[in-house]
Amino acid sequence: MPSASDRIHQAALRLFAERSTTQVTVSELAEAAGVARGTVYSNIRDVDSLFEDVAARLVTEMDAEIAVATPPGADPAQQFAVAIRMFIRRAHVEPLWGRFLVRFGIAMPALREVLEGRARSDLQLGIDLGRFQIRPVQIPSVIAILSGSVAAACSLVIDGQLTWRESGVDTAELFLRTIGVPSDTAHSLARSELPPLPPLDDGSRGATKKAPPTSQ
Repeated sequence: MPSASDRIHQAALRLFAERSTTQVTVSELAEAAGVARGTVYSNIRDVDSLFEDVAARLVTEMDAEIAVATPPGADPAQQFAVAIRMFIRRAHVEPLWGRFLVRFGIAMPALREVLEGRARSDLQLGIDLGRFQIRPVQIPSVIAILSGSVAAACSLVIDGQLTWRESGVDTAELFLRTIGVPSDTAHSLARSELPPLPPLDDGSRGATKKAPPTSQ
Protein backbone atom coordinates (compact mmCIF):
# COMPACT_ATOMS: atom_id res chain seq x y z
CA MET A 1 0.00 0.00 0.00
CA PRO A 2 1.58 3.33 -1.01
CA SER A 3 2.19 5.89 1.71
CA ALA A 4 0.18 9.10 1.91
CA SER A 5 3.21 11.01 0.62
CA ASP A 6 3.53 8.72 -2.39
CA ARG A 7 -0.18 9.01 -3.15
CA ILE A 8 -0.01 12.80 -2.97
CA HIS A 9 3.03 12.98 -5.26
CA GLN A 10 1.41 10.58 -7.72
CA ALA A 11 -1.79 12.64 -7.67
CA ALA A 12 0.25 15.78 -8.31
CA LEU A 13 2.02 14.10 -11.23
CA ARG A 14 -1.33 13.13 -12.73
CA LEU A 15 -2.75 16.64 -12.33
CA PHE A 16 0.37 18.26 -13.81
CA ALA A 17 0.49 15.84 -16.76
CA GLU A 18 -3.21 15.88 -17.60
CA ARG A 19 -3.83 19.61 -17.16
CA SER A 20 -0.51 20.94 -18.49
CA THR A 21 -0.26 23.15 -15.43
CA THR A 22 2.46 23.65 -12.83
CA GLN A 23 0.06 24.79 -10.11
CA VAL A 24 -2.48 22.79 -8.12
CA THR A 25 -4.48 23.56 -4.99
CA VAL A 26 -4.54 21.63 -1.75
CA SER A 27 -8.19 20.75 -2.35
CA GLU A 28 -7.40 19.35 -5.81
CA LEU A 29 -4.52 17.31 -4.41
CA ALA A 30 -6.62 15.94 -1.56
CA GLU A 31 -9.41 14.88 -3.91
CA ALA A 32 -7.07 13.33 -6.47
CA ALA A 33 -5.07 11.44 -3.82
CA GLY A 34 -8.12 10.40 -1.81
CA VAL A 35 -6.83 11.94 1.41
CA ALA A 36 -7.88 14.73 3.75
CA ARG A 37 -6.63 18.28 3.28
CA GLY A 38 -4.77 17.98 6.58
CA THR A 39 -2.90 14.96 5.26
CA VAL A 40 -1.73 17.02 2.30
CA TYR A 41 -0.47 19.78 4.58
CA SER A 42 1.39 17.30 6.77
CA ASN A 43 3.11 15.55 3.86
CA ILE A 44 4.30 18.33 1.56
CA ARG A 45 6.52 21.23 2.49
CA ASP A 46 4.90 23.81 0.21
CA VAL A 47 2.24 23.40 -2.47
CA ASP A 48 3.90 26.15 -4.54
CA SER A 49 7.11 24.11 -4.79
CA LEU A 50 5.37 20.79 -5.44
CA PHE A 51 5.99 20.87 -9.20
CA GLU A 52 9.75 21.09 -8.74
CA ASP A 53 9.60 18.46 -5.98
CA VAL A 54 7.79 16.02 -8.28
CA ALA A 55 10.16 16.79 -11.15
CA ALA A 56 13.22 16.29 -8.97
CA ARG A 57 11.87 13.01 -7.65
CA LEU A 58 11.22 11.62 -11.13
CA VAL A 59 14.60 12.74 -12.41
CA THR A 60 16.41 11.27 -9.40
CA GLU A 61 14.72 7.90 -9.96
CA MET A 62 15.56 7.84 -13.65
CA ASP A 63 19.12 9.03 -13.13
CA ALA A 64 19.71 6.24 -10.61
CA GLU A 65 18.38 3.60 -13.02
CA ILE A 66 20.54 4.87 -15.87
CA ALA A 67 23.61 5.06 -13.61
CA VAL A 68 23.22 1.37 -12.76
CA ALA A 69 22.73 0.44 -16.41
CA THR A 70 25.62 2.56 -17.70
CA PRO A 71 28.47 2.51 -15.14
CA PRO A 72 31.28 5.10 -15.30
CA GLY A 73 33.94 4.22 -17.85
CA ALA A 74 31.57 2.40 -20.18
CA ASP A 75 31.66 3.15 -23.90
CA PRO A 76 30.00 6.59 -24.15
CA ALA A 77 28.20 5.62 -27.37
CA GLN A 78 26.74 2.58 -25.62
CA GLN A 79 25.71 4.77 -22.69
CA PHE A 80 23.72 7.08 -24.96
CA ALA A 81 22.12 4.13 -26.78
CA VAL A 82 20.95 2.66 -23.47
CA ALA A 83 19.89 5.90 -21.76
CA ILE A 84 17.84 7.16 -24.70
CA ARG A 85 15.89 3.92 -24.95
CA MET A 86 15.38 3.69 -21.18
CA PHE A 87 13.72 7.12 -21.20
CA ILE A 88 11.46 6.12 -24.09
CA ARG A 89 10.64 2.73 -22.57
CA ARG A 90 9.60 4.36 -19.32
CA ALA A 91 7.28 6.72 -21.20
CA HIS A 92 5.54 3.58 -22.48
CA VAL A 93 5.47 1.81 -19.12
CA GLU A 94 4.34 4.92 -17.24
CA PRO A 95 2.29 7.13 -19.58
CA LEU A 96 1.74 9.84 -16.95
CA TRP A 97 5.50 10.08 -16.48
CA GLY A 98 5.86 10.28 -20.25
CA ARG A 99 3.26 13.03 -20.61
CA PHE A 100 4.93 14.97 -17.83
CA LEU A 101 8.30 14.68 -19.57
CA VAL A 102 6.89 15.68 -22.96
CA ARG A 103 5.05 18.72 -21.63
CA PHE A 104 7.58 20.03 -19.14
CA GLY A 105 10.87 18.19 -19.65
CA ILE A 106 12.98 20.76 -21.47
CA ALA A 107 11.76 23.52 -19.14
CA MET A 108 12.43 21.54 -15.93
CA PRO A 109 15.59 22.78 -14.16
CA ALA A 110 15.98 19.41 -12.41
CA LEU A 111 15.92 17.51 -15.70
CA ARG A 112 18.16 20.02 -17.47
CA GLU A 113 20.70 19.68 -14.67
CA VAL A 114 20.83 15.90 -14.99
CA LEU A 115 20.91 15.95 -18.79
CA GLU A 116 23.54 18.64 -19.00
CA GLY A 117 25.74 17.09 -16.32
CA ARG A 118 25.63 13.47 -17.46
CA ALA A 119 25.44 14.16 -21.20
CA ARG A 120 28.17 16.80 -21.10
CA SER A 121 30.66 14.47 -19.45
CA ASP A 122 29.78 11.55 -21.75
CA LEU A 123 30.03 13.73 -24.85
CA GLN A 124 33.40 15.09 -23.75
CA LEU A 125 34.65 11.57 -23.09
CA GLY A 126 33.50 10.50 -26.54
CA ILE A 127 35.31 13.45 -28.10
CA ASP A 128 38.50 12.66 -26.15
CA LEU A 129 38.36 9.03 -27.27
CA GLY A 130 37.73 10.00 -30.89
CA ARG A 131 34.35 8.25 -30.67
CA PHE A 132 32.27 11.34 -31.47
CA GLN A 133 33.00 13.67 -34.37
CA ILE A 134 31.84 16.91 -32.80
CA ARG A 135 33.69 19.89 -31.35
CA PRO A 136 33.56 20.70 -27.61
CA VAL A 137 31.97 24.05 -28.39
CA GLN A 138 29.04 22.16 -29.95
CA ILE A 139 28.18 20.22 -26.79
CA PRO A 140 25.35 22.57 -25.63
CA SER A 141 23.69 22.33 -29.04
CA VAL A 142 24.08 18.55 -29.08
CA ILE A 143 22.44 18.32 -25.63
CA ALA A 144 19.53 20.41 -26.93
CA ILE A 145 19.17 18.02 -29.87
CA LEU A 146 19.28 15.07 -27.46
CA SER A 147 16.62 16.38 -25.06
CA GLY A 148 14.32 17.51 -27.85
CA SER A 149 14.65 14.21 -29.69
CA VAL A 150 13.89 12.13 -26.60
CA ALA A 151 10.83 14.24 -25.74
CA ALA A 152 9.55 13.97 -29.31
CA ALA A 153 10.17 10.21 -29.36
CA CYS A 154 8.25 9.79 -26.11
CA SER A 155 5.38 11.73 -27.65
CA LEU A 156 5.27 9.34 -30.62
CA VAL A 157 5.02 6.41 -28.23
CA ILE A 158 2.35 7.98 -26.02
CA ASP A 159 0.28 8.92 -29.08
CA GLY A 160 0.53 5.36 -30.41
CA GLN A 161 2.36 6.28 -33.60
CA LEU A 162 5.33 4.02 -32.83
CA THR A 163 6.09 1.29 -30.31
CA TRP A 164 8.65 2.10 -27.66
CA ARG A 165 11.10 -0.28 -29.33
CA GLU A 166 10.71 1.35 -32.75
CA SER A 167 10.96 4.87 -31.38
CA GLY A 168 13.82 4.00 -29.05
CA VAL A 169 15.89 2.26 -31.69
CA ASP A 170 15.35 4.99 -34.28
CA THR A 171 16.12 7.82 -31.87
CA ALA A 172 19.22 6.16 -30.45
CA GLU A 173 20.58 5.26 -33.89
CA LEU A 174 19.92 8.67 -35.43
CA PHE A 175 21.41 10.51 -32.44
CA LEU A 176 24.58 8.42 -32.53
CA ARG A 177 24.94 9.04 -36.25
CA THR A 178 24.42 12.77 -35.66
CA ILE A 179 27.42 12.89 -33.33
CA GLY A 180 29.63 10.97 -35.71
CA VAL A 181 29.30 7.30 -34.76
CA PRO A 182 29.63 5.16 -37.94
CA SER A 183 26.24 4.07 -39.24
CA ASP A 184 26.84 0.33 -38.83
CA THR A 185 28.03 0.80 -35.24
CA ALA A 186 25.11 3.10 -34.45
CA HIS A 187 22.73 0.53 -35.94
CA SER A 188 24.17 -2.23 -33.75
CA LEU A 189 24.33 -0.23 -30.51
CA ALA A 190 20.75 0.99 -30.90
CA ARG A 191 19.60 -2.64 -30.91
CA SER A 192 21.67 -3.95 -28.01
CA GLU A 193 19.82 -5.50 -25.09
CA LEU A 194 18.49 -3.19 -22.43
CA PRO A 195 18.71 -3.95 -18.71
CA PRO A 196 15.50 -5.40 -17.28
CA LEU A 197 12.89 -3.08 -15.85
CA PRO A 198 13.12 -2.59 -12.09
CA PRO A 199 10.47 -4.52 -10.17
CA LEU A 200 7.15 -2.75 -9.77
CA ASP A 201 6.89 -1.23 -6.31
CA ASP A 202 4.01 -0.34 -4.04
CA GLY A 203 2.52 2.17 -6.46
CA SER A 204 4.65 5.20 -5.62
CA ARG A 205 5.93 5.36 -9.19
CA GLY A 206 3.83 6.12 -12.24
CA ALA A 207 0.25 5.01 -12.46
CA THR A 208 -1.27 3.09 -15.34
CA LYS A 209 1.71 0.76 -15.49
CA LYS A 210 2.08 -1.76 -18.27
CA ALA A 211 4.42 -4.70 -18.42
CA PRO A 212 6.36 -4.75 -21.69
CA PRO A 213 9.09 -7.29 -22.29
CA THR A 214 12.27 -6.32 -20.52
CA SER A 215 14.70 -6.60 -23.44
CA GLN A 216 15.24 -4.22 -26.34
